[in-house]
Amino acid sequence: MTQLVLCESRDRVAVLTLNRPEKLNALNYALIDRLLDMLDRIETDDAVRAVILTGAGERAFSAGADIHEFSVSVAAGADVALRDFVMRGQRLTARLEAFRKPVIAAVNGIAFGGGCEITEAVPLAIASDRALFAKLEINLAMPPTFGGTQRLPRLAGRKRALELLLTGEAFSAARAVELGLVNRIVPQAELMPAAHDLARRIITHSQAAVASILTAVARGINLSIAEGLLVEAEQFARIVPTADLREGLDAWIERRKPAYDGSWTHITRPSEARRASLALDRLADQGETATRPFMLGWKRQK
Repeated sequence: MTQLVLCESRDRVAVLTLNRPEKLNALNYALIDRLLDMLDRIETDDAVRAVILTGAGERAFSAGADIHEFSVSVAAGADVALRDFVMRGQRLTARLEAFRKPVIAAVNGIAFGGGCEITEAVPLAIASDRALFAKLEINLAMPPTFGGTQRLPRLAGRKRALELLLTGEAFSAARAVELGLVNRIVPQAELMPAAHDLARRIITHSQAAVASILTAVARGINLSIAEGLLVEAEQFARIVPTADLREGLDAWIERRKPAYDGSWTHITRPSEARRASLALDRLADQGETATRPFMLGWKRQK
């Protein structure tokens, strides 16, 4: 039986490849479930520090949902279609968006529908010069359902996103860069080396710090600035008791390269971690009004 998602790990980077090239890597239910299972395992594997997500073959990253399978769910009614299709797809994109390790989409070809929505959800993306994007759902008389009506306007702005959502017209990798959908474009032959290079430049840093930055951005991006600063302070408080922060500060002071523990769960001062956790719980109970005293408290500790 063909593996729907291939996984290869080397140099602390896992490469996940959507593996239905004969179907342009369309996202059927089994593939989505398999990808979610793999992400669950990778998140708790300290040997893996970053993920690259790409598509098999020369033509497609992913052409989107498997329409034949989805149409059967639609025929069974709204409840079935919502459960089997919409919630499954939204679970995948939300998982990618909130993942505690960096996920880099290496967009090697067409990224239509759900493939485009995956690109919108991941924190980082590099496109080959052959990549092509489209929000094709309007052609099926439906809106995007994996988060496309929400994430694309946040990335590109309301009017620019609506033009793409309402016309279904394809757009180039250059346009995707302009809209903030991908970080940059590289020649097709350089796509995977570029993705690995980006991953390497990230994983040289503390895994705890990387995880905290990913979480702070994912949780805070749609909040008010005051609420976002609370999220930022919370992530900092969770980093304070870690071995990595102590090592980073010591290495800076001693003018040497830091040697991090490699696990974002490693704590050197459990009692301090417990105090920080209790302080954060109290802060959450008090609401936004606690922002200023809390930040002043951290200044006093310094």
